[in-house]
Amino acid sequence: MTQTPDFSLIETMRAEPGAGIVRGKLHQARFHNSTRKLGFAKAEAAWKALDKAASAVDAPTRLRLEFWPDGRFEIQSAGFTPLPIDAVWTLRIATSAHLASNGPLLRHKTSRRTVYDAARADYSREDADEVLLLNEKGEVCEGTITNLFVTGDDGDLLTPPLSSGCLAGVLRTSLICARKARVQTLRPGDLVGRTLYVGNSLRGLIAGRLQS
Repeated sequence: MTQTPDFSLIETMRAEPGAGIVRGKLHQARFHNSTRKLGFAKAEAAWKALDKAASAVDAPTRLRLEFWPDGRFEIQSAGFTPLPIDAVWTLRIATSAHLASNGPLLRHKTSRRTVYDAARADYSREDADEVLLLNEKGEVCEGTITNLFVTGDDGDLLTPPLSSGCLAGVLRTSLICARKARVQTLRPGDLVGRTLYVGNSLRGLIAGRLQS
């Protein structure tokens, strides 16, 4: 007998008036890929409702879809204010939590957030805007709510591979497909003295400064 998953799938995205969901096709592809691989039911109805909500916004809006294995879903919406263009986030590396590079759910965005919450708890909001996690091999994976990008010697953005243990973020996927970023295994030393960014599909790229 197959056990019903005890977690939900999450998609967080931005909707714009007249344009719908930003990078919507990539969000939809990731969502349906996860529902197929994890055996979640009735995904089409949830996405149709999300599309309807996105088409109705009259200002930049944060949309959050939560989807359960039996097909139940909830859509939350809230106003969205972009960060200032010159914003720089303070980044730190988690000390009490690590990701397992072979974790079965790391490729999917789910409600299982224990390790990310533990990493976030290492620092106060005043000490870190985002916290980066390493895996068991000491490789950099991702932030608690973002993917990481590092400017390489050739000017390209480098981002950790999925094999290090990170989410296939929608912004990350869009930059790789546009050949504006490529994957490379990264360790903490590779971040020193480099131009850093973190980002997700909701907020886009955000400049970062690593603090020890």
